[in-house]
Amino acid sequence: MAVLKVKFTKTKRDKLAQILWILNWVSVVSGIILFSLGLFLKIEIKKRNEVMAKGDINSVPNMLISVGVIACIINFLGGKICYDCSDANKFSRWKLVMLPYIVCTFCFTFCILVGALMCYTMRNELEESLYLGLRDAIKFYKDTDIPGRCFLKKTVDLLQIGFHCCGNNGFRDWFEIQWVSARYLNMASKEVLDRLKSNVDGKFLVDGVPFSCCNPSSPRPCIQYQLTNNSAHYNYDFLTEELNIWVKGCREALLDYYTAIMRSIGIAALLIWLFELSVLIGVRYLQTAMKNVLLLGDLEGESDGWLLENSFVETAKYNINIIKNMGKANQISTVSGMNDPNIDIQNTNCGKTNVTTKSIPAAR
Repeated sequence: MAVLKVKFTKTKRDKLAQILWILNWVSVVSGIILFSLGLFLKIEIKKRNEVMAKGDINSVPNMLISVGVIACIINFLGGKICYDCSDANKFSRWKLVMLPYIVCTFCFTFCILVGALMCYTMRNELEESLYLGLRDAIKFYKDTDIPGRCFLKKTVDLLQIGFHCCGNNGFRDWFEIQWVSARYLNMASKEVLDRLKSNVDGKFLVDGVPFSCCNPSSPRPCIQYQLTNNSAHYNYDFLTEELNIWVKGCREALLDYYTAIMRSIGIAALLIWLFELSVLIGVRYLQTAMKNVLLLGDLEGESDGWLLENSFVETAKYNINIIKNMGKANQISTVSGMNDPNIDIQNTNCGKTNVTTKSIPAAR
């Protein structure tokens, strides 16, 4: 029994073809939107590429870009097909193409759904990439004279100023590394020498942060050095006072920024998926209705259209049997549930054991 069967008159078929022609052109625009969203996300990721570790974070924008290009091509072809389906004579040229087209379009719409869901599952990979990338960027912050690293100081400073953040997980990350270049240290100073000798690695560690961590909205001058030394500042207690530096880590700030972008892109991709699915359903109805018109032979009469010719269970069993028997050469087909009548036929001779076969006379 057909699933969701609908009866179409000649007028309804023509209107459905015209509407689908328009919707396919709208779908071309939606493909351009998907392409643009993927390109925008790729550019935004590339902007912070210096503070991200290499990984699969570009898989989502690449997926959206690819799906957007394919959407433009498929929907452009779909618009041409639907336009010709308003004429039964023109439909005959697409009759063998429409079913493969519907199957390919269904797989394509599934890819849109996958791309939308990937926008929500990318957070873990992005968080790990930011953690490793920011850790290395902060570690090489002082290396302003080394090629390949000299840009990291400017990158981190602009990042902390722009996103109102400090450090990787927080401002205390700067306490654990030497972020002041050795070229600015006075090696004749006893305080500097004592600090260099105070740890095994011989690093100049201070309880301070770069200037880019300062909050310009603070009413008090920025305290960026000796943050844990109460006696170094007037009326200051670092345990109770609200610090005038950014306390939020840059990893969290960037993660929130990209999560908001991907959430918006995911919602847009889901809406486009629903729209594409509705267009695909309409094309399926048009294809079955036009096919039945040709079978009936009355181009002006009514015809039935449906989503599935048989029930979901029967269709699933039929497709599973096709998959099971795909590529099995010289074997009995079980797709229809019956053996091939031309194989293993029992030979009955009606009780005659010795039957002479007549030879074909040779041509003279």
